[in-house]
Amino acid sequence: IGFAALEVATSVWAFWGQTGEVFRLAHPRTTDQKGNRMKEALFTMPSARVTWLCALFLLGYVGIEVALGGWITTFMLRERDGGAFASGMTATGFWLGITVGRLILGFVTPRIGEKLSISIYLPIATGLELLFWLVPQFYVSAVAVALQGFFLGPLFPAAVVATTKLLPRHLHVSGIGFAAAFGGSGAAIFPFVTGVVAQAKGVQVLQPIILALLVVIWLFWISLPRIEKKRD
Repeated sequence: IGFAALEVATSVWAFWGQTGEVFRLAHPRTTDQKGNRMKEALFTMPSARVTWLCALFLLGYVGIEVALGGWITTFMLRERDGGAFASGMTATGFWLGITVGRLILGFVTPRIGEKLSISIYLPIATGLELLFWLVPQFYVSAVAVALQGFFLGPLFPAAVVATTKLLPRHLHVSGIGFAAAFGGSGAAIFPFVTGVVAQAKGVQVLQPIILALLVVIWLFWISLPRIEKKRD
């Protein structure tokens, strides 16, 4: 509750002046055009391509994050013969890696560009996933998953920033709003699918599922248009 209250307070302070009136003044559109923004974002090329690729990317990314974070403790207990406390700390290491990655790589990503940076982070995360899967040592797995979290951390915010650069201004709210909402469903879909398959085949199926998702979202990412650098 305390953190929620803090978030509300900081969000109100940060966005106090960003009212609907300010947005409408900055992006004047006719009434008919306003009603068609979502339709334009989803069904009119080239904006639709960006919106759907970003939505699918976020769907897979959120699925990876929540499935791995949710099932890692069970995996370490059953497949790496770890103790309850040590296995739980592995999940903590993964989420800590995501947090630290967003803080540190958040400064690196804008310097080299969102498109290139994520194209680099994802293969590194995939390599760490292979290490996690194929080397059956508890401590190797714990370090690999923490580093994997580090390189996965900046993906969500970087994808949102890239989408703002690829979509016209008047589609930012509808396009990014849809992509974020659609992507958020990955938190429900992929952990559930992983659980159903794990119930039948064992928790070791976590690794090929995560690996496949990493490859798929990388393909979605490289399919996005090139982001042009803005010139002052």
